[in-house]
Amino acid sequence: MKNIAVLVSGGGTNLQALIDAEKRGDIKNGKITCVISSKADAYAIERAKKAGIPAVVMPRKEYANSKDYSEAILAELNKQKADLVVLAGFMTILDECVTKAYPYKIINVHPALIPSFCGEGYYGLKVHEAALAYGVKISGATVHFVNEKADAGAIILQGAVDVANDDTPESLQLKIMQNVEWKLLPKAVSLFCEDRITVKDGKAFVDL
Repeated sequence: MKNIAVLVSGGGTNLQALIDAEKRGDIKNGKITCVISSKADAYAIERAKKAGIPAVVMPRKEYANSKDYSEAILAELNKQKADLVVLAGFMTILDECVTKAYPYKIINVHPALIPSFCGEGYYGLKVHEAALAYGVKISGATVHFVNEKADAGAIILQGAVDVANDDTPESLQLKIMQNVEWKLLPKAVSLFCEDRITVKDGKAFVDL
């Protein structure tokens, strides 16, 4: 059974999707053993408490720089004996000391079809605003491994939705969360915990 640590910063809807999936038995050979929040007032902490999952608050603002914060996060992950780290709306880019300590063991979900609308500066509604401004006909989400570059790690799963003519950034965000993120993130976590993802030449291959 693999220990899953989930890093959060906000409302925790993706965390809730993981909690619900675990309750349904959809996450095989894995258990969410801790939630780490970069904000003390994140609602995700309440979600963790309701599910009986230990939550650790590590406010980003209490650390001088990204490296100091990342080293503290790394120490906590080691303390928690994390086998997999899931970024679920975690709004801090971690220093390479974390990604190098957990190579191909950190998963993130990005609300676009990478390599479109990704990288530094593309987060939250900004992603959907950019997609709509470009006039895309489909959008979606990508579950990927995390490396030293923002949104540049090996792609594990992707899913798409149609973009309607009257979609707003908010409606597109909700559509992608409900139809793609909340389904694919738990699926990718389970695949990892079942050892059904292999990486070769920087690409992830999934045994579905």
